[in-house]
Amino acid sequence: MIDTLFALSSGRLPAGVAVLRISGPEAAAAVLALAGVLPPPRVARYGALSDPRTGEELDRGLILFFPGPASATGEDVAELHLHGGRAVVAAVLRALSALPGLRPAEAGEFTRRAHANGKLDLAEVEGLADLVAAESEAQRRQALALASGALSRRVEDWRVGLVSALALIEAGIDFSDESDVSGEVTTDAVARLARLKDELLAALTDAARGERVRDGLVVAISGPPNAGKSTLLNRLAGREAAIVSALPGTTRDVLEVHLELAGQAVTLLDTAGLRETSDLVEAEGVRRALARAEGADVVLWLCDAGSEPPPALAHAVKVRTKTDRDAATPEGWMGISAATGAGVDALIARLEREADRLGGREPALITRERQRRALEIATLHLERALGDFGGHEELRAEDVRLAVRALDQLIGRVDVEDVLDALFSTFCIGK
Repeated sequence: MIDTLFALSSGRLPAGVAVLRISGPEAAAAVLALAGVLPPPRVARYGALSDPRTGEELDRGLILFFPGPASATGEDVAELHLHGGRAVVAAVLRALSALPGLRPAEAGEFTRRAHANGKLDLAEVEGLADLVAAESEAQRRQALALASGALSRRVEDWRVGLVSALALIEAGIDFSDESDVSGEVTTDAVARLARLKDELLAALTDAARGERVRDGLVVAISGPPNAGKSTLLNRLAGREAAIVSALPGTTRDVLEVHLELAGQAVTLLDTAGLRETSDLVEAEGVRRALARAEGADVVLWLCDAGSEPPPALAHAVKVRTKTDRDAATPEGWMGISAATGAGVDALIARLEREADRLGGREPALITRERQRRALEIATLHLERALGDFGGHEELRAEDVRLAVRALDQLIGRVDVEDVLDALFSTFCIGK
């Protein structure tokens, strides 16, 4: 028999209101045991909740009941809206745990049942996980689009197109003795496959942007020692996040600070000053600094003497620092004083433009490496399906079937149990 789950689904206690969620075949019985009455479906009723063992009143609150399958999980679901004190919630949880057939939910278990009951596909579940974890406006918009089925709907359109093309190919195989009919349907099928391949390639081209928004943009502050990197990091962060010293080589490791720019989540990296050194510890810091800067989305090259960035960082935004001491700024450089704040607003505006350019304004369809890999496999099979099979159309049909399978894996129709185990472990309890 399927267990009935219960958990606190609202935020950290104490709070103004706490929401306990119950899902499973015994949800209605649990409400009857605590409240003595089951409210009409989807109608909130106010009432007392009592311990079924002792009859002691535990709290008064709102009670709701959602019969399955018209519920969030596809099962019978009940919600108890209580006062958000720790003792109140603990008492009601103890009363629920004493009821037969009920047990506390594990992390992500409500969402997993929603997936198992066809309420959410894998892409929508991933969007929901990203929505819970979203820290910036861009991440919120992108995650909400994914959780609302934007990718799922597009994948379904692609799948329908592939299946219709596959039907034409198989019809051509069935009528292979009639060369006119066979050639005509094959030509039509190939044309459809070519259009679908272009759509998949367009989505793949945009995948890097989606993953960048989800993971957050990385901005590396690089340059020679004592160029003002840590001072700038502290000013951008609005706090003393890095040690500032007149001694060169103070920063030995990469320091990270997280903030939001232009609605995008941004990680600022304060890196070790780049210079030749015989100090083994500092040399390791320089190596790490250069590696992190090369992998960053945006690099700010800070220098108070106008030296050019190394070839690996030729794409960097060049920033002339300490203009409060010397106002001369070379052409093509931005001038700032991290100490006084002069020019920093212009630099922030430049960073916001870069964040907007890299993140874009519209949510991307592909936001995770797993999704991108599935789409790459589907595209690969489509490219193969567009080849010349010398009349062996059954080979073309097989590649189309494999492309359909890759799309099914993308939204979780097949072979995703290991993905589900890893994904749901990232959810909080009660979700």
